[in-house]
Amino acid sequence: MVITQSAIVITGALVRLTGSGLGCSTWPECTPGSYTPSPDQPEAPLHAWIEFGNRLLTFVLFLNALVLMISILRNRKELFGLGAIQILGILAQAVLGGITVLTGLNPATVAGHFMLSIILIAAALSLRQRIYGKSPSGLIVSKLTRNLARALVLLTFVVLIAGTIVTGSGPHAGDSTAERFHLDARTISWIHADLVIALIGVAIALLISIQVGESGATREILGARIKVFLLASLVQGAIGYTQYFTGLPEVLVAFHILGSILVWLSAWNLVITGSVRILR
Repeated sequence: MVITQSAIVITGALVRLTGSGLGCSTWPECTPGSYTPSPDQPEAPLHAWIEFGNRLLTFVLFLNALVLMISILRNRKELFGLGAIQILGILAQAVLGGITVLTGLNPATVAGHFMLSIILIAAALSLRQRIYGKSPSGLIVSKLTRNLARALVLLTFVVLIAGTIVTGSGPHAGDSTAERFHLDARTISWIHADLVIALIGVAIALLISIQVGESGATREILGARIKVFLLASLVQGAIGYTQYFTGLPEVLVAFHILGSILVWLSAWNLVITGSVRILR
């Protein structure tokens, strides 16, 4: 589920970056009178098929979630809640995706579409780590480490929200007619960058807290995970600055979106470890 939930974010980004967001002009049909792209529809065939392909991936994702739920009901009933989140979330995404199309790619609905995916990716990772025993429950951490870990994941979420506002103010709208946020893209980008710098500062503080205040398995496991987060964040920051100063080329924007997923996964993987769990 982690892979498929992440993959649909990437394909959704490709839809936007290729200007194919309204390749299918309506929903649930692709074009009035047809659920698939039609040869005589006014939208370019390539754009129509790119958007339609992204819609088809939703069915693959939903089938994956159903198969997973069947396995959970047979073998791991205690994971029912996490499995149900995937199914309900995918259905909600289908509805929100339709609203996004019907509102002409309103940037607020596009942002909501992305953030819901981020939540589902977190739930999918929690599910995976529980299944494979990668979320040890016997670790005891200091109050400072726990609070810093929680601050880290919450600030990461805020950074992602700010990123959607930057996107909604920039040139890659998914269609030339799409509405944009009426905000200064440069100012919003600076605010986003400042939040990232603050996030890296929290991560460094957490690394120090783990190395100084923890010991044994706790230090080893949490230390490894915060280092992964720092590496992902620094690479993501480098991509972000590069794309900003090179005029937001589509390839770099795509890698930046992939990077946002990796940063989020590394942050969430930290807070679902033992007694650091943010939902506890």
